[in-house]
Amino acid sequence: MTMTKADALPLSSPLRTRLRALAPLSGAEMQALAAAERDQRRWPARREMIAEGAPITQARAIVSGWACRQRILPDGRRQILDFLLPGDLIGVSPLSNPLAPATILAVTEVVTCALPAAAAGMPGLSHAYTVSAALTELYTLAQVTRLGRLSAQERLADWLLETRDRLALAGQTVGDNLPVPLTQELLADALGLTSVHVNRTLQSMRRDGLLAGRSGMFLLADRQRLEILAGYRSARVTADTEP
Repeated sequence: MTMTKADALPLSSPLRTRLRALAPLSGAEMQALAAAERDQRRWPARREMIAEGAPITQARAIVSGWACRQRILPDGRRQILDFLLPGDLIGVSPLSNPLAPATILAVTEVVTCALPAAAAGMPGLSHAYTVSAALTELYTLAQVTRLGRLSAQERLADWLLETRDRLALAGQTVGDNLPVPLTQELLADALGLTSVHVNRTLQSMRRDGLLAGRSGMFLLADRQRLEILAGYRSARVTADTEP
């Protein structure tokens, strides 16, 4: 891993875009996030970022890149529990000395920054962190449902729709085009399938006009049909208060 100082940052970023979408943030809170992003840590692709059971000494956020949480069985089989996307938070816990519940692996090159504490006078950050944790719980429940009850095509459709929503929250999509820098092996380990099964399912969905695109970029060619196929429901953690 390497440490860098980012001298110039864009006016917005996946982290600031995502947290601002989760809760209203004051100018001071946005400045605190921007300042935190200037002190970055880089992780090469396929580098272990933290091992299962290791102490989490600092909450961090993903500035760019994709990582995954995984568990490896004694015989070498892997289950990817979820993917960590730009703007996602790592290690936020109410415990005083939390341990990593799973190994975190950099899928691509990953850039992280320390997450600023939600100090007094920063209620927006505190609320955004709470909403982010609630969303993570919903994504975990969705993963359990995918693996337990959905067919291969339904699993892939549901995961792509969820990933599209998550990336859109951080400003990382253009319409229904979304970057997915994953091999079919990684998708297979996340969806409880074989690489061959993933390949055949993708081909079938392309033939049916549901998906398009290759080389790390997917187009949800018919999002409405995908939602019907998977019975997809967008994650919501607060009640609608509109009349």
